[in-house]
Amino acid sequence: MRSHQLPYYNSPSSDDNEKDKSKRLKPYPHSHSSFPSRRFLLLFSSFSLILSVFSISYAVSASRRPTKTFTVYRCGRAEDTLRTHRANSAGVDAAARPKVVGLVGVHTGFGSADRRAVLRSTWFPSDPDGLVRLEHATGLAFRFVIGRTKDPQKMSELQKEADVYHDFLFIDVDEDHTKLPQKTLAFFKAAFDLFDADFYVKADDDIYLRPDRLATLLAKDRAHRMTYIGCMKKGPVITDPKMQWYESKGDLIGSEYFLHAYGPIYALSSDVVAALAAAKNDSLRMFSNEDVTIGSWMLSMNVNHEDNKGICDPTCTAASIAVWTIPRCSGKCNLAEKIKALHNNTMCSKTPTLPAEEDEEE
Repeated sequence: MRSHQLPYYNSPSSDDNEKDKSKRLKPYPHSHSSFPSRRFLLLFSSFSLILSVFSISYAVSASRRPTKTFTVYRCGRAEDTLRTHRANSAGVDAAARPKVVGLVGVHTGFGSADRRAVLRSTWFPSDPDGLVRLEHATGLAFRFVIGRTKDPQKMSELQKEADVYHDFLFIDVDEDHTKLPQKTLAFFKAAFDLFDADFYVKADDDIYLRPDRLATLLAKDRAHRMTYIGCMKKGPVITDPKMQWYESKGDLIGSEYFLHAYGPIYALSSDVVAALAAAKNDSLRMFSNEDVTIGSWMLSMNVNHEDNKGICDPTCTAASIAVWTIPRCSGKCNLAEKIKALHNNTMCSKTPTLPAEEDEEE
């Protein structure tokens, strides 16, 4: 029986055995030298070793670094900068929709940094801790409300201001003075998604406000769940394009406006804002003027119009909630100086929340 031989050995013959049985034939030579292959393996092994050492070093270094996460409280492209700041700087785990008596959105623009500055030096808190303290004291959350612009310089300046004060509510809308109704709707939608409030207040940045008195007004018990609070008015529809407050769609209204609140400040209850938040943007009619637009939406709902002249006082009284200069000033005077003067008036800033009541006769 023939034994199995390795392929690179010749089968031994009888002659070979007789000459030198101890001498074995050499294997056939390979067709290529093995030296390049060995050099490649050596290089590959060295590279793998270096890569492994680097990976281990990086993993150890990364494990020693503290993990840093950034929380942003957003609804779409809207953001509450105060909660974002507190979550990232102080580790405060804020609720997705914090419960408050009211959210007050002070609407402002890119050219109104001086107005924001004077409000922060008077009745509006000037730092995040102050905003939190006021919220705890009154149940009201305050934010400056602003949209966006395509001007990168303006956006950069706004971001720098937000990084200092953290008191903005950024909303997903283009800032355009001719499209204030669209901005107001975007505000209510974002506010409803970011805050669980009993009332949502829209205010302008040219008013002097008593937060304590506003909180008292909003906290009242009401029979109507759908409430529209404001300084109510009626008046002729302006159809002359050369006049201020011109209404381009006046023919749909008639000769006189329906009852609606002045624009500088008004409040909508939670159920009203919930209905607006659920509506499609293009399903609501937009008039030229924001206050008229809101008033028209209120007519389509079963809301209670609550007229309160305390939120449109021309001068400070013991019961003033908001003081503003419309129509005397209407944005064309030095509002900063006027607001400072109001704040320095003891009747505006130092009087008790509730006016003293006269003793009732028994």
